[in-house]
Amino acid sequence: MSRVEGNWERLVRAALRRVRFGADASGRPATGIAGNVPSSLGNRDIDAILRAADEIQEEDANVSRILCEHAYSLAQNLDPNSEGRGVLQFKTGLMSVIKQKLAKRDGGSIDRSQDIARLLEFYKLYREKNKVDELREDEMKLRESGVFSGNLGELERKTVKRRRVFATLKVLGTVVEELTKDIPEELKRVMESDAAMTVDLIAYNIIPLDAPTITNVIESLPEVKAAVLALGYFTGLPKLPAGFPVPATRNADMLDFLQYVFGFQKDNVGNQREHIVHLLANEQSRLGIHEQIEPRMDEAAVQKVFLKSLENYIRWCSYLCIPPVWSNLEAVSKEKKLLFVSLFFLIWGEAANIRFLPECLCYIFHHMARELEEILRQQIAQLDNSYNSQNGMSFLDKVIYPLYDIVAAEAGNNDNGRAPHSAWRNYDDFNEYFWSIHCFELSWPWRTNSSFFIKPKKRTKGMLTSGGSQHQGKSSFVEHRTFLHLYHSFHRLWIFLFMMFQGLTIIAFNDGRLNSKTIREVLSLGPTFVIMKFFESVLDILMLYGAYSKTHRMAISRTFFRFLWFSSASAVISYLYVKALQDKSNSSVIFRIYIFVLGIYAAVHLFFSFLTRIPACHSLTNQCDRWAVMRFIKWMYQERYYVGREMYERTTDFFKYMIFWLVVLSGKFSFAYFLQIRPLVKPTKVIVTLDGIEYSWHDFVSKNNHNALTIASLWAPVIAIYLLDIYVFYTLIAAVVGFLLGARNRLGEIRSVEAVHRLFEKFPGAFMNTLHVPLPRREFLNSSGQVMEKNKVDAARFSPFWNEIIKKLREEDYISNLEMELLLMPKNSGSLPLVQWPLFLLASKIFLARDIAAESKDTQDEELWERISRDDHMKYAVEECYHGIKLILTEILDNEGRMWVERIYEDIKGSIMEKKVHVDFELSKLPLVITRVTALTGILKEIESPELAKGAVKAVQDLYDVVRHDILSRNMRENYETWNILSKARSEGRLFSKLKWPKDAELRAQVKRLHSLLTINESAANIPKNLEARRRLEFFTNSLFMEMPKAKPVHEMLSFSVFTPYYSEIVLYSMAELQKKNEDGISVLFYLQKIFPDEWRNFLARIGRDENAQDLELFDNPNDVLELRFWASYRGQTLARTVRGMMYYRKALMLQSYLERLTSGEMTDTEATLSGNDATDTQGFELSPEARAQADLKFTYVVTCQIYGKQKEEQKPEAADIALLMQRNEALRVAFIDNVETLKDGKVHTEFYSKLVKADIHGKDKEIYSIKLPGNPKLGEGKPENQNHAIIFTRGNAVQTIDMNQDNYFEEALKMRNLLEEFHQDHGLRPPTILGVREHVFTGSVSSLASFMSNQETSFVTLGQRVLVNPLKVRMHYGHPDVFDRVFHITRGGISKASRIINISEDIYAGFNSTLRLGNVTHHEYIQVGKGRDVGLNQIALFEGKVAGGNGEQVLSRDVYRLGQLYDFFRMLSFYFTTVGYYFCTMLTVLTVYIFLYGKAYLALSGVGESIQDKADILRNTALTAALNTQFLFQIGIFTAVPMILGFILEQGFLKAVVSFVTMQFQLCSVFFTFSLGTRTHYFGRTILHGGARYQATGRGFVVRHIKFSENYRLYSRSHFVKGLEVVLLLVVYLAYGYNEGGAISYILLTVSSWFMALSWLFAPYIFNPSGFEWQKTVEDFREWTNWLLYRGGIGVKGEESWEAWWDEELAHIRTVRGRILETILCTRFLMFQYGVVYKLHLTGKSTSLTVYGLSWIVLAVLIILFKVFTFSQKASVNFQLVLRFIQGVSFMLALAGIVVAVIVTDLSLPDIFACILAFVPTGWAILSIAAAWKPLVKKMGLWKSVRSIARLYDAGMGIVIFIPIAIFSWFPFVSTFQTRLLFNQAFSRGLEISLILAGNNPNTGL
Repeated sequence: MSRVEGNWERLVRAALRRVRFGADASGRPATGIAGNVPSSLGNRDIDAILRAADEIQEEDANVSRILCEHAYSLAQNLDPNSEGRGVLQFKTGLMSVIKQKLAKRDGGSIDRSQDIARLLEFYKLYREKNKVDELREDEMKLRESGVFSGNLGELERKTVKRRRVFATLKVLGTVVEELTKDIPEELKRVMESDAAMTVDLIAYNIIPLDAPTITNVIESLPEVKAAVLALGYFTGLPKLPAGFPVPATRNADMLDFLQYVFGFQKDNVGNQREHIVHLLANEQSRLGIHEQIEPRMDEAAVQKVFLKSLENYIRWCSYLCIPPVWSNLEAVSKEKKLLFVSLFFLIWGEAANIRFLPECLCYIFHHMARELEEILRQQIAQLDNSYNSQNGMSFLDKVIYPLYDIVAAEAGNNDNGRAPHSAWRNYDDFNEYFWSIHCFELSWPWRTNSSFFIKPKKRTKGMLTSGGSQHQGKSSFVEHRTFLHLYHSFHRLWIFLFMMFQGLTIIAFNDGRLNSKTIREVLSLGPTFVIMKFFESVLDILMLYGAYSKTHRMAISRTFFRFLWFSSASAVISYLYVKALQDKSNSSVIFRIYIFVLGIYAAVHLFFSFLTRIPACHSLTNQCDRWAVMRFIKWMYQERYYVGREMYERTTDFFKYMIFWLVVLSGKFSFAYFLQIRPLVKPTKVIVTLDGIEYSWHDFVSKNNHNALTIASLWAPVIAIYLLDIYVFYTLIAAVVGFLLGARNRLGEIRSVEAVHRLFEKFPGAFMNTLHVPLPRREFLNSSGQVMEKNKVDAARFSPFWNEIIKKLREEDYISNLEMELLLMPKNSGSLPLVQWPLFLLASKIFLARDIAAESKDTQDEELWERISRDDHMKYAVEECYHGIKLILTEILDNEGRMWVERIYEDIKGSIMEKKVHVDFELSKLPLVITRVTALTGILKEIESPELAKGAVKAVQDLYDVVRHDILSRNMRENYETWNILSKARSEGRLFSKLKWPKDAELRAQVKRLHSLLTINESAANIPKNLEARRRLEFFTNSLFMEMPKAKPVHEMLSFSVFTPYYSEIVLYSMAELQKKNEDGISVLFYLQKIFPDEWRNFLARIGRDENAQDLELFDNPNDVLELRFWASYRGQTLARTVRGMMYYRKALMLQSYLERLTSGEMTDTEATLSGNDATDTQGFELSPEARAQADLKFTYVVTCQIYGKQKEEQKPEAADIALLMQRNEALRVAFIDNVETLKDGKVHTEFYSKLVKADIHGKDKEIYSIKLPGNPKLGEGKPENQNHAIIFTRGNAVQTIDMNQDNYFEEALKMRNLLEEFHQDHGLRPPTILGVREHVFTGSVSSLASFMSNQETSFVTLGQRVLVNPLKVRMHYGHPDVFDRVFHITRGGISKASRIINISEDIYAGFNSTLRLGNVTHHEYIQVGKGRDVGLNQIALFEGKVAGGNGEQVLSRDVYRLGQLYDFFRMLSFYFTTVGYYFCTMLTVLTVYIFLYGKAYLALSGVGESIQDKADILRNTALTAALNTQFLFQIGIFTAVPMILGFILEQGFLKAVVSFVTMQFQLCSVFFTFSLGTRTHYFGRTILHGGARYQATGRGFVVRHIKFSENYRLYSRSHFVKGLEVVLLLVVYLAYGYNEGGAISYILLTVSSWFMALSWLFAPYIFNPSGFEWQKTVEDFREWTNWLLYRGGIGVKGEESWEAWWDEELAHIRTVRGRILETILCTRFLMFQYGVVYKLHLTGKSTSLTVYGLSWIVLAVLIILFKVFTFSQKASVNFQLVLRFIQGVSFMLALAGIVVAVIVTDLSLPDIFACILAFVPTGWAILSIAAAWKPLVKKMGLWKSVRSIARLYDAGMGIVIFIPIAIFSWFPFVSTFQTRLLFNQAFSRGLEISLILAGNNPNTGL
């Protein structure tokens, strides 16, 4: 206990030293004892009391002590025995605080009887000191005056101060009332008055419904008022009892009524009240109803919300053929509709994990709504008996908990995902139970003794216990782990491919002749079809095993009926065909019957397939549903589920994707016929007829079977390619189509900064056409032909948005201050008769024009102006200077001065009209004028002073003299009087004697701009210089010309939320993390400085530091430290970066709303003061209450930080950083799961709460809602469960899912309202439900690997998804940042699925679910969001392994099965090849290599290849030679790079695309992509075979560290190294024993791609490893690897520490008998090597006796015995060391002697010894792998230690084989230098070399 007290005392002392309400040096909010109140106490008052005590500590320590003691007594009352988590420590710490406060007193005892008096007295003094009576009044005056200053404004500071004071007063008043009832009446009235002032201190989320506040004007918006009134009590709603608590600030409403009747939680009711008000208000605002005197909710808005919210319920009722709760929807009143909507959302808001069961929610709503109808009929408001509960949370306890309990029991039985999917019910199984009318057997209230609620028995030792009656079957689908799912789900594809192959082969074998023989053979397709359909029906029966008890009887009947039908059909048709073949006459009766039967069958099948599958026929079949025959046929042909019905598209869309696939298929089958099948026909015929083939080995199976194995080795690779090349053709055609679509959409039109400069003058008009709301004045100007005025209006409206974009680029440090000045655009609101463009367009143009003018002495005016006008920007610069000088001189001069200016300009105008400028003016003297004007503007742009005033007068006079005497050569007699007056004034000294100094802001801006125009003599053609700034501006300006919906005004736009799941990733880099150096002495900060040098300089300039400042100088200033942390974090994949990016949405909406209000004249007095009545002034948009209110109504940002509560309790830095983010972003909301320990029946129980918090005035988080959950919400996958618990806190019509490694940009945020309008655009038969958004991968500049990932990702998210949407119509949801139709998805199961393992790729299931539920997924490329990707090879491999494993699980899923079954044929093809088919084809590509090489190995080892070659020479059959020696066709995989190339060409231009692609090749991108091929193949195949897919945390950090050899070996040993060495072994066997007529060249051509793949798999991890070839690290790696290999490990040892522990982990995925058998079968392939090689030894001669093979096993056994002798355990041999050594010595000598004798006596040669190694190594690996697969059995036999020893030897050998080349290359220093330049960009390469020199004494840099 003393240790605990000591820790707490240190904490308390630190808290007392800290500045009140301040922050520490790292910028984190201050924390103290108040921040450590355990959640298990469950009392919000304790925290408030302790905060107040902390605040008043300095003012009155005694009162602070009283408050602490009262808080302690509250804690003691709540948990007397301190049994809650953290309560004992909290009490101990609080007592320490009280003791310290007592110790500070100056002697004397404490008279606690005076505590109350002290409190009352302090209350009065505190009020007086803080002038409480004046606080509110001052704030109101300030608010009305509209005077603001500072960053957030004086108003903000006043408001914060008032809130703090009243918060403290509220605490003092509460404590006084709890301590005594004897309070003086006068003081009591004062306290009540003060309490009334704290209503806006009550926590609220967006709309302060329970706590009206003057600081938030959102409640005063007419649509919000109307929504609140609409939810009020209505006639017919029973009155609530008098004691029901309703806040005094509002009236009771229908949600209060529902809370009372059904027992919903208070915070759930509050949350859904705001949710429904938010929905109604936004729907009302979209109607565009003008403001009414009395706000009233429109019927149309209510109807839309009602139908949208309950659409799924209505469809569910229709599907089950039951009437909804209402009998006639038209008769339901508006109030009743809102009551039903409120009931549904209250159910949904408290349903927790049951939200994943949308039809279960429909069932609950159906029954509760019926009860509600009965209550309304009886007109009695009382709690229903079925909802009675002791703790007041009756709905949760009585309705949700029984469901949660059974779901949790089943989830707990999945053995953390290791149990077979068929052994437990997942979310889908529970939900699909409610797709049947039988669900009503559950009754209401729940009949908990029904079989549905029976819990399964616990699994023991990974197996289900007996007593299977308690294991409830799955519903309608079982996820059996088998590759057969690919056939089962996509049987139409496989039947089609098989039949086409059969048909093409028949035609090829008949030499392409279509005679009667050919036709007779082609008719064999009939039996093929029905047999394959029969196989499908068998699979239907097998796959449904485990679900028969819960599946609908009609579905089971259909399955067995189809089985009977196809078994009969296959038998009959096959019988008829066989009989027809036997009777070879085409006119036989049997043949005619066969033709007739087959024709009838095919015609009927095709007819009904057309009716059920072709979109255009759906309406016809739907009309025929009343016919029993039609219903029966549809029932037979297509499975019927609640989801997936009517899943067809428009006829035009159908024809588009049909034509696409007809092109693909025609190319594929042409290739297959002419280049694959036909060339093999003649060789096959020859091989079949060949006799007398000599075999090198003892042949078992190749006699008298027409050389079947040889034929198989020839055809197998061709068949494999036939199955996968369709994906290659799809890729090529899709790339071309995507390229053309992108060009049509105008992508890549602006792809350089030069294009931005050239087209800039078109941007304002394009902006107004797309991103700005329509302006009536602009339309008038356009129609009346006033082009200049229209252009100026466009520029004036465009400039504030452009300038805000530029300012954001500066804040993000992408541009410098000078660049910002050049890029900013004038407001164009002045009186100049032209458009003023940014300086970066006009820079140096005046000097060029001056030179042209000066040189054009004899040039005509027209020619001079033509030369200037060739450059538009030069012309604009000249015109602006011309008008700008006149404006400035006119404004600053008076009387005669103005007369002079007017005279000069009149003369110029006259000369222009007379075309005599070059005559009337001496243009060669223009430089003099420019210097004088420059001098004048240089003075005028400064602040006025007497000296400067004199200088200005002198400058004007100089200008007058130059113009009068040097420039003007025009005849002055025409205006003699004017010049006379001016001359007289000049001579008398009156001319220009007084100047009016420019004080108007706009005029000063003009002066500064003119000065810049006249002084900047360097071109700004390369502005901005930063590549990221260029890219962003290029994309933004390009998007202005792309097609997008018109923008609605902010108050009419759709509302949306952004939703980010977060677990424990980096929030904000700490200084320790930034400064921590790796073994090379490189820190993250150093790395960032070298990767982003220009951004680092801009950052230093922004914080006022010199660019050469040392890092240590920054650490002196806490503010600079905080800014540095943010700067670094904004360049990583951190939550801080994501939050900053997403909060741009709010800023964009505030700016848009503010400017729209100013334009429309709706601004308040405050806003008018801020803007100065300028419709383009954005000075105060962030301070405008109205703009903030509109932004908050339209945008919500929720970050769901799952373990934030735990992080706070443990005082993790992540919690403090999240709190800091909330402080810096007032609209940010954080949701988290809070674990609260409570006492129940003397035992500690953990309760779970879903909480929402925001920042409060104390730098802490303020709890808004706390909703109790039925239990631990994490039953399935973590991320979707995290999303699900917090989705109730989102708001709006849409929700954008954003991962925590994403970014956003202000300019893109401006387009969000356009994007949301896509929900109401025509995108097909159905409105969109998911809007796909383009991503930009911002990590591409980190390394070459990051660049590869970036390019690959960009290719998919642009060109790939473009084609998926149009024409294929199969885009799904591939993660972030898609925008969901929020209400559609939350009423249909959410935005992801969460069942354990099967939904590990949770995101894509949202797309599956949306499509199956008749949604529509689109993709839009005019807006983009940033995305971080993994940047190191290990990170990338883990990520790709997770995705591939997730795709393996998708193969097993019901979603993929249903989509494969219910799509029409062509959409099914699209869906297959863009989801699981892509991974299957990837795996097939690798398998093709194996098939090819094993075929070659068979031909080589068996001797068949050489024998056939001899025969071919004899027969001179050149076709056979060509077939055996053809370069393998799998190398056509190179074409898969085409999409990336075309994407480059489209968006970068042809030249840049070529350079980029060539650069990637030099950076070994082919090695990377080949390596990734192996990763995807391994994890996809292993997942389907054995399972084991899991979420992989990839780190998302900067990879600047060297990866140890052992770490790479652990990660890639089984996925790449073993397979790579197997390929090498095959290639060596083929080289040693194969026969090639062409010799070495032929071998190289045949095997070069195989060698490339093998070497890539073996060495890519080391090629792409930083410092992978540095000698010192190589030595250290070897030492570390050997230590790891030899460390024996033990209990608790991790795989990173010991080889033995790692090996056990690698075998963990083989758990089932099926898996062991499959692994055994696969391992038998290695036995071929020994069988083949031993017959090739010189020792065996030409013998083919089986004895030879038997003797080889004896030799192998001897070798194993010798190995065991030499590795005998030293522990076991302690007592006979001498004997052991003697035996080992004798064994060695005997073995050596035996080899020598064999070499001398027999024909054994040295090559034979190496050949034996080639034979025995694979055999040993096969034995080892089989033993590992059957580990439990081997352990029982006592052989496991021996197996493990052999396994260690193999891993050591593999490691050495891989390590030797690395060591050799490491010996040469230039290899390491080359690798560094290969991996990182040039700047970092230089930095890395420098750091190695500087870190020479760093002990971590080497040995």
